[in-house]
Amino acid sequence: MKRQVNLIVRSASLPDTWRASSEPFSKMDEDPNHGWFREQFAFMTSIPRSRDAFVLALYREHERLNTTDRDAAQRMNIRWTGTLPYAVVEGYGHLVAEMRLIRAMRSQGKDTNALETDTAFIVAWMGHYVADGSQPLHVTIHHDGWVGLDPKGYTRETAIHGRFESRYVDMIALQETDISRRLGPVSHQDGDVFNQVLAYLDRSHQDVETVYTLDKSGALNDPHNPEARQLVYGRTAAAAAMLRDLVYRAWRESGLPPAPEIPDPANPSSPGYDSETGSVPAAFSRPLTSSSPR
Repeated sequence: MKRQVNLIVRSASLPDTWRASSEPFSKMDEDPNHGWFREQFAFMTSIPRSRDAFVLALYREHERLNTTDRDAAQRMNIRWTGTLPYAVVEGYGHLVAEMRLIRAMRSQGKDTNALETDTAFIVAWMGHYVADGSQPLHVTIHHDGWVGLDPKGYTRETAIHGRFESRYVDMIALQETDISRRLGPVSHQDGDVFNQVLAYLDRSHQDVETVYTLDKSGALNDPHNPEARQLVYGRTAAAAAMLRDLVYRAWRESGLPPAPEIPDPANPSSPGYDSETGSVPAAFSRPLTSSSPR
């Protein structure tokens, strides 16, 4: 993977290019993967372990709202709620599968260069969503200016998103060393990956008002402001660490044989089969012991 660092860097921004109105099918599919506007689906007691089940739950709420609050119903859909955690864990599954194939081909003495390039692109693709998820304004309905009641007088300007995410990062000349020394040890190697991604997004959400407060105070115009700088450092380091942890975990999991006890999720006879989605909700992640492959 180290040999593919430049490819990963060059490819990391590609998912944003898939969101142009000139490619409408691509845009419709891709837009939701970049956000997780959690206030929109606060009505859910738990997040479904299936993208399709999540979509259906939103649609049922849309239908309910359509009889009482048509304005709210207009945004009760995946475009205005996001599907970011599903994009991350789906990418993680792609990684495990491709890395397992790399291991098998290596054991047979076959050339894996092309597959390693494919795998690096998946890291870049998944990494884009991981990075979006670390940005507080990607995990809130207040992503492009404050929405609704505004007792604290936060800006309603859409430009706040770019002001924090791009302009301020450029202003402070963020460097790789600013991130690398804040990474901390490898984690997320045990427990359920989907739940860990949801917790990661919840942590990002804690800083939504921090961004707006800094903006209101003028801190995002001051490259020397310590609070603003620390927020950028902390959020970028969180993204880098999460991506590192997921890639390393995927590699370790790829060294384990596929779990034979998991039923076919598309078989209507499988326990837990959901006829609405045509599948069984995703199983919880397999435990990785200290003796798991490295």
